[in-house]
Amino acid sequence: MTAPATPAQGASIPEFRQVLGHPRPLWMLFMTEFWERFAFYGIRWALVLYIVTQFYDGSGVGEAPANRVYGAYLALVYAAAIFGGYVADRVLGYQRSILLGAVIMAAGLFAIAIPNEQIFKLGLATIIAGNGLFKPNISTMVGKLYGATDERRDSGFTIFYMGINAGAFLAPILTGWLADRVFGSEAMPAYKVVFLASGVGMLISLVWFWFGRRQLEGIGRPPEGTEDRRRVLFVAAAALAAIPIVYLLLAVGAGALQYVLSALFVGLSILLLVEAFREGQVARDRCIAMLIIFAFNVLFWMFFEQAGSSFNFLADKIVDRTFGAWTFPVAWFQSVNSTAIILLAPVLAWIWIRMGRRNPSIPRKFGLGLLFNALAFLLLMVALSQLVDSEGKIPFWTLASVYVIQSVGELCLSPIGLSMVTKLAPVRLVGFGMGGWFLSTGIGNNLSGIFAGHVSGATGMTVESAHSGYTFGFWALVSSGVVLFLIAPLINRLMHGVK
Repeated sequence: MTAPATPAQGASIPEFRQVLGHPRPLWMLFMTEFWERFAFYGIRWALVLYIVTQFYDGSGVGEAPANRVYGAYLALVYAAAIFGGYVADRVLGYQRSILLGAVIMAAGLFAIAIPNEQIFKLGLATIIAGNGLFKPNISTMVGKLYGATDERRDSGFTIFYMGINAGAFLAPILTGWLADRVFGSEAMPAYKVVFLASGVGMLISLVWFWFGRRQLEGIGRPPEGTEDRRRVLFVAAAALAAIPIVYLLLAVGAGALQYVLSALFVGLSILLLVEAFREGQVARDRCIAMLIIFAFNVLFWMFFEQAGSSFNFLADKIVDRTFGAWTFPVAWFQSVNSTAIILLAPVLAWIWIRMGRRNPSIPRKFGLGLLFNALAFLLLMVALSQLVDSEGKIPFWTLASVYVIQSVGELCLSPIGLSMVTKLAPVRLVGFGMGGWFLSTGIGNNLSGIFAGHVSGATGMTVESAHSGYTFGFWALVSSGVVLFLIAPLINRLMHGVK
C-alpha cells in the first residue's frame, strides 16, 4: 500500500523497500547527516585557533574574543533551529527546508575561508541560517519513516545517531591531516583548507539528499496547499535577510547576546507556564519540572562546550602531544568524544536495562551528567596542579581522558532531553517546549564562550589561568549536580509519573 503524496498529513506510511531490516530511506538520511556533521565538526576544532592566528597575529590576547565568538556562534545555531522547524512544519515542508539549508550552509563554509574578519563573521552567520533549516528537520524525517508503534523506531534513531558520530569522528582526523600535513605544518596549519574541505562535505550532503529524496515517496513534501515553489524563494529571501541580523548578534559580543537569549527564554517560559496553568495542575507541575531541568541543562553545556574553545588552546599550548618524532594533532582530540559515544552508548543502554526498576529517574540522570562533567574538570585540576612537567606541559592522557569522561556525562543527559520535553511540555505547545530545550542548550553554549574567555585571561592561556578557571568549573558542576540529586524527589513528584 502506498500513501498519498503528503503522508506527513496523517496518511499511511509507504511500504518502503527494506535494507538490513529498516526502510531504505534511513540509509540515505544516514549518509546525508554523515556529511553534514562532517562539515559541522570539521570546522569545530579550527575556529578559535584560526581567529587568533588570522585576526590577532597569533597573540594570546585574541584567545578570549575567539572563545566568545565561538560560544555565540554555537548559541545562535541552536536558536536558529527553533525557526527552521517552524518553517518546515508550516511553510516549505521538510525536503525543501533541508535542501535550502544545505545550499546556504555550503555558501557560509566557503565564505569563512576568505581572510577578512567581517566576511568571516558573515560566513558564520550564513552557516547559522542554513543549519537552522537543515539540522532539526533531517532528524524529524527519520521519525516519519516509522509508525508510532513500530518497534524498530528506536533502533532506527540509534543507527541515525551513529551517522552523526561517524561524521564527527572522521571530520577532525581528515581536516586536521589536511591542515597539518598536506597543505600546512604543525607550526603553521592551513586552516582555510579545513573550511574548504568542510564546504565540500556539505555539498556532498546536498547532492546525496537531492538524488536520494525520491526514495522518500512523498514523506517530507510541502504541506497540502503550500506546494507553490515561490515559497522557496520567499524563505530563501527571508534567510538572506536574517544573515545581517545574525551577523550583528555575533558582532555585538557574547555578553550582549546573553541578554537577548535570556529574554527569549524568559518569554518562552512565560508562554509555556500560561498554557500549562490553563491545562490544569498536572500540566502546570510538569511544566515547572521541565523548566527546572532546563536550568541545569544550561550549566551542563556551559562547561561541556569547552571542547570546542578553551580545550583547543589547552591542547595547543599546555598538553604534551609528542610521541617520539611524531606529534598528535590538536584536531584529533575532537574525535575522542565521538569514538567514546560510539563505544559507550551500547554499554550505558545495557546498564540502564539491567538496573530495571533501579534505573535512575530523569532528574538523577541529569545529575549524573553534571557529576561526570565535574569529574572531568577535577582531573584537569589535578593535572594542572600536580602533573605539570619542567616544560609547563601536562600528560597527553589527561586531556584524552577528559573527553571520554565528558562523553559519559553527555550520554547520561543528552539522549533523554528531547524525549523528556515531549512528555512534560503542555500538549498544545510541545513545539515551544522543544524550542526551550534548544534555547537552554544555546544559552549554555554562549556562556561556554564567556567562561572560556576567562580561562584564557587577558593575554592567553597559562597553566595558572587554566587551573583557576577549571577549578571554578569543577565546583560549579559538582555543586549543581549534588543539588539536582537532592531535589530529584521533588521534581519526580512534579512530573506525576513521567519516567
